[in-house]
Amino acid sequence: MPTATPDPAPRPDPAPRSGPAPRSGDTSASDPVPPRPGVGVTPYGGPVAGGAGRATVGLGMPGVGLPEGPVFDALRPPDAALAGDCVHCGFCLPTCPTYVLWGQEMDSPRGRIDLVKAGLQGDAFDASSVRHLDQCLGCMACVTACPSGVQYDKLIGATRAQLERRVRRPRSARLLRAAVYGLFPYPRRLRALRVLLRAYQGARLGRLLARTGVLRRLPAPLRAMEELAPRLGPAAPLPARTPATGRRRRTVALLTGCVQGAFFPDVNAATVRVLAAEGCDVVVPRGQGCCGALSAHAGREDEATGFARTLIETFETALADGADDLVVNAAGCGSHLKEYAHLLRDEPGDWAARAAALAARVRDVTELLAEIGPLAPRHPLPITVAYQDACHLAHAQGVRAQPRTLLAAVPGLTLREPAEPELCCGSAGTYNLLHPEPAAELGARKAAAVLATGARAMVTANPGCWMQVGTALARMGRRLPVAHTVQVLDASIRGVPAERFLAVALDGPGTTTARTTGP
Repeated sequence: MPTATPDPAPRPDPAPRSGPAPRSGDTSASDPVPPRPGVGVTPYGGPVAGGAGRATVGLGMPGVGLPEGPVFDALRPPDAALAGDCVHCGFCLPTCPTYVLWGQEMDSPRGRIDLVKAGLQGDAFDASSVRHLDQCLGCMACVTACPSGVQYDKLIGATRAQLERRVRRPRSARLLRAAVYGLFPYPRRLRALRVLLRAYQGARLGRLLARTGVLRRLPAPLRAMEELAPRLGPAAPLPARTPATGRRRRTVALLTGCVQGAFFPDVNAATVRVLAAEGCDVVVPRGQGCCGALSAHAGREDEATGFARTLIETFETALADGADDLVVNAAGCGSHLKEYAHLLRDEPGDWAARAAALAARVRDVTELLAEIGPLAPRHPLPITVAYQDACHLAHAQGVRAQPRTLLAAVPGLTLREPAEPELCCGSAGTYNLLHPEPAAELGARKAAAVLATGARAMVTANPGCWMQVGTALARMGRRLPVAHTVQVLDASIRGVPAERFLAVALDGPGTTTARTTGP
């Protein structure tokens, strides 16, 4: 499997976890790691990305309202012991998207951990400190790469919750965040937006606004929202219960998701069909809301906790009525659900225990299908696909082999691996809306890696990845069919012809509406 370019010098063996060890020729944590010989080259990622100047000067800088005195208050600050686990070995560097883009030490996991340590020791943050922490995608690739077991996910989560409460951002940033987090975690609001967006797409207003230059004058986050919006088709409601085809082997409850349910209903429908074909009764609890993943990712801790409590109550009923598992088909939602016990650890009463019990029943759909084994016959689907790892499936959940095994078992299908599989595509929850420039650079990098495989389609496991890479491909003038793993399995089980599958994956519901800007 292709891997990221290794660092130019052999990495030292990690020091014991009792404390940090100095690096050979160590410099101040505020200094960038020197690049390899050459101009405009990062230590690990080749040429410095085009947006490096803006990213390392002003992108995401709050500029006002920094905490006075200590950075962290007494309400769940980052754990100093976890921060002390980092030994500065450097294994995380080639896996960190922002470090690969810019080559700046403070935009790497160990640089951000140094910022956290400084804050815990009483140092004040400046706007630059907040900017570096803001620019982390939270992709968790560093967690996978770290030989010392540093729990960076816990550190960045606790830090962001503190900053979200204690840093007052400029008015434009506050309005953008209020719009994003006041919309995307709410299925009913998304369904209302869906009606408006279908009308907008049906009238081809996007083309008109592009021709007149109106879109170019919009702020970057609004342009990103318009460009990332997928093509919408009809959305038939899912049955409350779908019986297994033939012998029942399992009863599962399905999380339909916020963005997945509103913008990718075909993925949910395919998930139900595949599970039923594989011998599962599928229950879809009514009134289910957001799992809280987007809010938690942004440090909106109270909001995330409230969503989690409501979802636990909803799915506890389904599990008590005989469901064996809670099945998820969006990687970000699944990884967050599996961390519910940590999120609700300080909640009064029995919430922590209830959260742990629910989390233990969560399965990604590919995880469950690989576990129970195939039952339904597969028909040939003679295409070559590139499988793109969703960060929160591969890194946060450790689910890598299962989707590949399922895809490889489809007759006639050839599976190819893009280079740099550990690097995030730039979606990262709402990162591509809050930080559209570096997200676009990462999306282009991932799109180029997919194209280099020569595959006829890309397969992934998360709606954000789907929108991000599909849009990047369109910008390059190289639109490519994109599908979810379960849609490939569904097409094989139902005997859908390869050309029809590819046509729907290129121009059907859920596909990109971004206008081609490449050659």
